[in-house]
Parts: sequence; structure tokens; C-alpha cells
Amino acid sequence: MHDIKGHLHEVLASLPDGVRLVAVGKYHPCEDIMAAYDAGQRIFGENHVQELAKKQPVLPQDIEWHFIGHLQTNKVKYIASYISMIEAVDSLKLLREIDRQAAKHDRVVKVLLELHVAQEDTKYGLSLDACRNLLEEGSWRALQHVQICGLMTMASNVDDEEQIRSELMAAADFFDEVKEQYFGDSPEFCERSWGMSHDYPIAVECRSTIVRVGTTIFGERKY
Repeated sequence: MHDIKGHLHEVLASLPDGVRLVAVGKYHPCEDIMAAYDAGQRIFGENHVQELAKKQPVLPQDIEWHFIGHLQTNKVKYIASYISMIEAVDSLKLLREIDRQAAKHDRVVKVLLELHVAQEDTKYGLSLDACRNLLEEGSWRALQHVQICGLMTMASNVDDEEQIRSELMAAADFFDEVKEQYFGDSPEFCERSWGMSHDYPIAVECRSTIVRVGTTIFGERKY
């Protein structure tokens, strides 16, 4: 039996003040999420709308759900009524759809803009220039039901710690740039979500405020 409580507390103990943990329960049953919940965890992440839609109604309603996968615009309507944060917004089109669906529920949904800094084509996200262009274009400012709270990224899935550190520091430096230029008067723009099971200690060095950890807590996927 995988000691979810023990592994959760090990991860939490390793995080400095100001860094929050998203426990990623994808491909794990509700019982596993409840084990982490009973151990005190309240923020959970899922990658797939269909899986989240099955879990959310039957799990405690004070869970703060983060959607951390690639989100198609036609799926936003299924999570808009309860999602706390959508961490991987990679287009103005998606941003507008989140705003439209959140408005139907009279909610403001927090989002992070996803950057592509990894040297891997398989990763989603905006290039730094594309992110600059989106922010400079400015129409996001008129959206009343989304709040851009920061940036999210993933480093390359490699063993080279210096490469990981270089990529995540590029994201951290870019955060400073856009904070100063576009969000100087917005204290809500404060989140840097990077770091997963294999690299979150490096991510913390690179000024992450949110780490997304699954395998280390829950073990290998169950289904």
C-alpha cells in the first residue's frame, strides 16, 4: 500500500513558506484523493475534463480544483461552475471562452498564462514573444470574469539539472518583465507555477510559488 499521507507530508515539509502544493490526482481513484484530503491537503489538480467531471461531484466541496492540462475551448463549459484556477491558458481564444462561460455562473475564474520554455516540441504554451503580443494587444483587459494571476510552465523532462534550472529561470525573469509592464498595479498577479515530481526542488530555487506533484505523492497511475 502506497503511503499517501506520509509522502504528502514529506513533500509539504520540503516546501518553503509561500509555495503551495497542487496534489495531482490524475489516473488515481477518489479514495487516493480522499487519503490526501484526510491528511490535510485541499488543492488538487486534474489534466482531463472527463476525469475531473466524475470526481468533483463525489469529493468534498471545499476542494480547490486546478485544471492543469491542455484545455480545449469546447470543454470549458463543463468546469466553469466550480474550477478555482485554470493553469494552462495558451491563447486569447481560450481566455475569452473562459470569460464567457464564467459569466454564465457569475464567477471570476483565476487563470495562468502557459509559457513554452522547454526544448521539446510536445509541450504546449505560448512562446515569450507570443505572450508579449497577447498582453500588448490588450483586449484581455476588458474581460470581467477571468483574472490573470501569473504564469505556468514545464521544464524539459531531462536529467540535466542545469538545463531545467536555465529554462525555469527564463520563466522567472519573464514573470518580472510582464509584472512590471502589465500588472504593476495588480497584486493578484503573483503566481509562478512550475515544478513537478521530478524537478520541483529546482523549481522552488527558481522562485516557483505553486508546484504540481502527483507521482511522488500518489505513486504510479492506477488506471
